Amino acid sequence: MDGIEKDYVFHRDLKKEYPIITHGAGSYLIDENGKKYLDACSGAVAANLGHGISSIGEAMAEQAKKAAFVHTMRFETKVLHQLAEKIGKMAPDNLNKVYFTTGGSEANESALKLARQYHRDAGRQQKHIVIGRWQSYHGNTIGSLSAGGDVNRRHAYTPNLLNYAHVYSPYCHRCPYGRHKNDCISRQNWTCVTDIERIILELGPENVSAFIAEPIVGSQQGAVPPPSGYFEKVRELCDRYDIVLIIDEVMTGFGRSGTHFATEQIGITPDIITFGKGVSAGYAPLAGMIVHNRLIDGLINNSDGKFIHGYTYSGHPVAVAAGLAALKIYEQDRVLENVKKQSAYLFNRLMELKQKHSYISDIRGRGLLIGIELVKDREHDLLFDPVEKAAERINEIAMDLGAVFYPGSGSIDGTKGEHLIVSPPLTVTKTEIDEIVRILDESFTILKRHLRKDEFYEITK
Repeated sequence: MDGIEKDYVFHRDLKKEYPIITHGAGSYLIDENGKKYLDACSGAVAANLGHGISSIGEAMAEQAKKAAFVHTMRFETKVLHQLAEKIGKMAPDNLNKVYFTTGGSEANESALKLARQYHRDAGRQQKHIVIGRWQSYHGNTIGSLSAGGDVNRRHAYTPNLLNYAHVYSPYCHRCPYGRHKNDCISRQNWTCVTDIERIILELGPENVSAFIAEPIVGSQQGAVPPPSGYFEKVRELCDRYDIVLIIDEVMTGFGRSGTHFATEQIGITPDIITFGKGVSAGYAPLAGMIVHNRLIDGLINNSDGKFIHGYTYSGHPVAVAAGLAALKIYEQDRVLENVKKQSAYLFNRLMELKQKHSYISDIRGRGLLIGIELVKDREHDLLFDPVEKAAERINEIAMDLGAVFYPGSGSIDGTKGEHLIVSPPLTVTKTEIDEIVRILDESFTILKRHLRKDEFYEITK
């Protein structure tokens, strides 16, 4: 481009030039110059089935020919009912009603509003405060941003945010409460749980509407799974104080974590599951929430069956058709089996990489949602200075080499802490995993050549 006046796109970064992707094939994206990028992060952990699947495009086109848009205030479509049934049958028992949106932010916004209406119409007028967790992410609408704990995204809009409360998530590798995992397990005493109860009691249980959490903390901490027993205790607290438990599976749902939903692995039944990304494998903007019968009964009995909420494109037939076609592929191609197989292989290869490079502090995650925590020197637990943007630099190097990852920063306290997420399409092959690891290996080697030993940044303990 000769100048900004020749470019009409409001870019995510107005000072950056982006490669123009012309097409994709399987786990690869190809730009206008013919360069191939191995999509080692499935875009934004969304392109779960890879790129260029004609059957999904054909299903969308076929639905567009029939009915491209209907307003769900007045009409519904068969594909809407078919997809809702499939998702409902995948969900835990007693979560049977599916509400569709176009993105994860909208899904979580819907869940927060549903929790509020459920309490209000049942006579619990004061229940309005949501408790979220720091270094979490639930979306960019004002409600979902208020509930989330992404410090960098929150700062610019602090005056606009709702007065929600936050606790720390169980980040056992660097416990924000200074505890050790083995001690918590042996004592069955979790500060990250007792802190939730402390805040509930400080706020007054009569004022707390919902608790929202990712089952595996995604983009803000880099695929941090919970310790065994954590969510069972959270469920007990929510039951004790009549708080709606929302589990955000926008990133983890539809096989990403190795099961249909990560909720299956944490041993609880939430009141609401939110989903997105993988439901359409990124082929169309589609997300939503799955709601427990208890809340549905509340709407029927106390709200005349009406949820005071809605979006123009809720249940959009073309997007829903994409979701239905994607779920058929998950089943027909036995994608979950591939996730379990390739997850074990990828973890092993990354552990080999950790032994080779002192920049890697931790490898964690579930399924094909894997986080690599980055430090400047593992032996001395020295962190990168945030201004170095280590994760972003490694990703830039990797893109030059032909692969793209999901870099993140602020995983420790919103400022310090760097990580990469490795989350290739769920159809990834062993050969492609070898290529992912080879490019990461070379990227770390190149980064090492550009860093000086006197640039260490030590964690404040």
